[in-house]
Amino acid sequence: MTAHRDRARAYYRALDDGDYDRLETLLAPGFTHDRPDQRIEGRDRFVTFMRSERPRTDTSHPIDAVFEGPDGVVATGRLETDDGDRIAAFADRFTFEDGRIASIRTYTR
Repeated sequence: MTAHRDRARAYYRALDDGDYDRLETLLAPGFTHDRPDQRIEGRDRFVTFMRSERPRTDTSHPIDAVFEGPDGVVATGRLETDDGDRIAAFADRFTFEDGRIASIRTYTR
């Protein structure tokens, strides 16, 4: 569904804009985020982490492509500093529940 791709793109915009109210509306209550360095469980916990605990907030997420398949959406892109320096390349696998993002699994290089 195009709506899922749109929600994945909206997720990155909310992060980059610091729009944590919008971020919260995009995520299911039982949201989980699996990253190479940690697992964050729960929408409220994740929003708190992104708002005030993540290592860097001076970043952006330029997206190269968003693909949709029967099991969800995969977005590829880069995590960059506000100056455009690349921190990492990533692929995020999104799953959805009742139209909201239920989980994200992040792969980086």
